[in-house]
Amino acid sequence: MIRKAVITAAGKGSRMKYITSVLPKALLPLFKQEDGKRVMRPIIDLIMSSLSAVGVNNFCIVVGKHGKLLMDYLFERGVTFVFQEEPKGFGDAVLRAENFACGEPFFVHADDGVLTGGYSEASELYEENKPEAVLLLRKVNNPFRYGIVKAEEKGEFRNHKLYKIIDAQEKPKQPFSDLAISAVYVFKPSIFKALKEVENYEGELELTYGIKKILDQGGEIYAILLEKEKWLNVGDPEHYYEALKYSFEQI
Repeated sequence: MIRKAVITAAGKGSRMKYITSVLPKALLPLFKQEDGKRVMRPIIDLIMSSLSAVGVNNFCIVVGKHGKLLMDYLFERGVTFVFQEEPKGFGDAVLRAENFACGEPFFVHADDGVLTGGYSEASELYEENKPEAVLLLRKVNNPFRYGIVKAEEKGEFRNHKLYKIIDAQEKPKQPFSDLAISAVYVFKPSIFKALKEVENYEGELELTYGIKKILDQGGEIYAILLEKEKWLNVGDPEHYYEALKYSFEQI
């Protein structure tokens, strides 16, 4: 069972800057039901609850220079904090957690959204096959905004389409598919070596570059397609409104 998870929460949240200038993105609330009542809880709580439900009991939060409020909020929960001093990319943030992983497989989860399902399937797919990574895919209309994969369909897994990943690209101008990578992953520690070996990239070190490096070196990566599950996104005003509305109406 996968016991560890890394949650990246060091980004500036620039698309929500009038809120995230005073409140970390991970503390933006969504609706949920508790004791028969509708309440609002920070998305970090929903992320940690979703991961705890599949066996995770050891969390590492990657924070940036404005992470004090989040650290104060989580202070008594026994989580590990590591720092990303400057926002140098999703891959760079994950690299900061190498000592935390300590040779074990682990989940990676971004702080700007939460899935309504798929966590147990990701964990089970890893346990049954032990690939280098497990991805959760969604079909999108605007693939140039996401990490995208080329994949070979391999049947079904737990009532989801199962894929073997062939290639990956980050925010491509000419995407080779509409299969976008959700910001929830399972990795073996080999992702750290792969990220360190990425060369000749422009801008930030993206996690997709490490995924592609694993594939280029012959590593196996599997994925399932999420068709009914939703990604409740708090990363920009329009999607945050939709996430609030959905979470309110589902109670």
